[in-house]
Amino acid sequence: MIRNDDPALADLGSSDEWIRSRTGIECRRWVEPGTSTGDLAVEAGRAALQSAGDPVVDLVVLATTTPDHHSPATAPWVAAQLGLGTLPAFDVAAACSGFTYALAVGDAWIRSGMAEGVLVLAAETLSTITDPTDRGTAVVFADGAGAVVLRSGELDEPGAVQATCLGSDGTQKDLAVVAAGGSRRPDHDGVASGADRCLRMQGPHMFAHAVRRMTEVSRELLERAGWPVDSIGAFIGHQANQRILDKVADLVGVPDTSRFGNIHRVGNTSSASIPLVMDDLVRAQAVAPGARTLLTAFGGGAVWGAVALSWPDIKPARR
Repeated sequence: MIRNDDPALADLGSSDEWIRSRTGIECRRWVEPGTSTGDLAVEAGRAALQSAGDPVVDLVVLATTTPDHHSPATAPWVAAQLGLGTLPAFDVAAACSGFTYALAVGDAWIRSGMAEGVLVLAAETLSTITDPTDRGTAVVFADGAGAVVLRSGELDEPGAVQATCLGSDGTQKDLAVVAAGGSRRPDHDGVASGADRCLRMQGPHMFAHAVRRMTEVSRELLERAGWPVDSIGAFIGHQANQRILDKVADLVGVPDTSRFGNIHRVGNTSSASIPLVMDDLVRAQAVAPGARTLLTAFGGGAVWGAVALSWPDIKPARR
């Protein structure tokens, strides 16, 4: 656990009060050297499968911005480690919106009849692509993983996905980008600066676009699902910044009692943030099964997404 006054952040010139007031973050977690995104995903997947009672799984979808390798994808290795055999498995790269995208993929496979059960994972080791000297990212980003199991069922059951809504705008790709290391700037000779091999973010512009797109997609989703905003029992936004979360919830009109998050103690874990909040709420039994739930996210790309579902009736996995 890295607190705001930890020596790892001491050279950034940012006080605990400065970080809290601008982000809402008090602490975050970074993996130990040698721990990969796939390692985190395996643990999250194992817990989700245990909680679901050894379900049928026909597909594994892993949302991540920090795969173990450029190639191959990380999901097949995770599936193998979980003992799931030779089933289809692939990664989804949708930045901080990854979990909403992966949920939409799993939902579509089940609705089409291509799968009876889908393991949806979101895992990130953002500390591995974060410049520890960059105040704009080092105080924000963190590592973590979460997972859920989708199965075929009826729309009136607790846990049912009611509607999804996704979008993107590639003209805003530079809002958050790792400039070097990909096919556009492969850097075979290793001449790119460390800064260009780490995640850079245009904070003020990201803030404005996140508020706009998360608000728009949330409103569109509520209309698509036919849900009045005052019927929402749980609102979980991507845990990017507490001020973004508050602004979006205010604009959408979500009651204070229905807003949930954990950014203060885990930081911004990108695609993993929403399932981590969901896990907290399951463990605390803070949301009634069947409650109307709105998930919404925005990430670099630019990409955004929202999912409407009824809160599941599940028991927390044993740790």
